[in-house]
Parts: sequence; C-alpha cells; structure tokens
Amino acid sequence: MPIMIQSLEEWAQAATPDLLSVIIPAHNEEGCIEETIRNFETALSDAGVPHEILVINDNSSDRTEEILKSLESELPSLSHINNEPPNGFGFAVRVGLTAFKGECVALVMADGSDDPKDLVKFYRKWKEGYDCVFGTRFHRDSTCKDYPLFKLILNRIGNLFIKSMFLMGYNDTTNAFKLYSRDVIAGLQPLLSYQFNLTVELPLKAISRGFSYAVVPNNWYNRTEGVSKFRVDELGSRYIFIVLYCWLEKQFSKSDYVDMEHMRHLQLQVWHR
Repeated sequence: MPIMIQSLEEWAQAATPDLLSVIIPAHNEEGCIEETIRNFETALSDAGVPHEILVINDNSSDRTEEILKSLESELPSLSHINNEPPNGFGFAVRVGLTAFKGECVALVMADGSDDPKDLVKFYRKWKEGYDCVFGTRFHRDSTCKDYPLFKLILNRIGNLFIKSMFLMGYNDTTNAFKLYSRDVIAGLQPLLSYQFNLTVELPLKAISRGFSYAVVPNNWYNRTEGVSKFRVDELGSRYIFIVLYCWLEKQFSKSDYVDMEHMRHLQLQVWHR
C-alpha cells in the first residue's frame, strides 16, 4: 500500500455522517464468513443503523473471495478489499482503517464470535458522545461461551497485568470487538503493530492520548467452523512490547497528542503499511 498523507481536517471531512463502518478481516473463512456478514447486516438494518460492511480478504486460498463477490451482488452495503502480502490480522485491519468511509468504525471477527446485537449497543452508546466504545466479555451481563480454558487463563493474567500498569478499571483490553470515532483512528497514528497485538495498541493509545470511552458488556461465542488464526505465542514479546510502549507514552508524552482545533488543517496524518 502506498503512503497516504492527509490533514486531520481532510480526514474528518471525508467521513459520511453517522455512518458505521464494520471492518472484518478474513483469512480462509469460507465456512463462516457468509453467516457472519448476513447476521450483522440483518441486525444493523433492523435497528436502523446506517452502515457499510468492509471485508478485508487476507490472501485467502479457499472460497472466501468467491463468497464475498456473490454476496456483494445482493448486499449494497458490502464491499471487500484484497490484502496483498505481507498478510496477517494486523496488516488486514490497517488496510481497512485507511479505506473505511464512516464517522465511526468497528472491528469485528469473521468467525462469528461477536454478537451483532452488541454492535447496535456500541453504536447507540457512541451516539451519546463518546470517542470510543469498548466491549468486555467479562461482566455479569456478558455471555462467554466455550472459551478455551488455557487461553482464558492467559487472557485473565494478561488483562490483569494491563489493568495494574494503567491503573484503570477496564478488564478486557485484548478484546478486538471495539468501536472508534473516525477522529480517534487518525489520532492514534502512527500504528506500530502488524499482528493481533494491534487489538491492544488501539485501545491503549486511545486511553493514553485522552480520548473518552465507554465500556459495554458484549457476548462472545467460540467459533464452530474453520480454524482460529490466533496463536498463543503472540502473547509474548509482541504484546509486551506494545503494552510497554503505550505505558511509556502515557507517562511521558500525553500532552503531545492534544488536538488543537485551530491547527487541524496543519496536523498531518501519515498512513502506511
């Protein structure tokens, strides 16, 4: 992807007002991508939420792209982009974050683990004036079904570590299912992560840079088709690095990211692979 440079003002003006963009990275998801798209399309349409669904086909070798092309002829809100190598979850999401059209954007997993009704709740909470809406799978009002025990233990340890470092109450930073205002995405640049650790970089930078956020319980259901692309070994150096980076930024440079309205036409946003 070529480097793209815009001012923050140009980036904001390019948005379609009130539109929710749903980014779905997909790698070899022929078994579940159609059901996931249809479920989100139905839930958002029934709720009257203006939306687009943008699937990033991450170099799939199965029928994923074929299914997407077929659905696009039926669903006007759906489009897809092919992510050329290098591939990976973070690469695919970053492509989507340069291409979405909405005033806000949500990251959704292709495997059907996220509940479409929760995204409607996220959008309505965002409309109350928050910059971000973060989901949590670990709340008394959440349903978390068939979470693998070993991953659950690592998840709870990792999130407790993050909570302690950042002195915050939010308990599910590693949850990818979140919604961000368009201005927030610009304000989080430059992004450093290229794999699943991007799901931690986005919220921690948003918190460190002073954006407002609400926490909403969300449901999670383990996939019933296909194979998870997440690897436990990613909980190692990549996650630790990005957590420490965001913590250092929070401690020493928060004031450097204050948005000055009168300078929005001068604040350049650089987008790159």
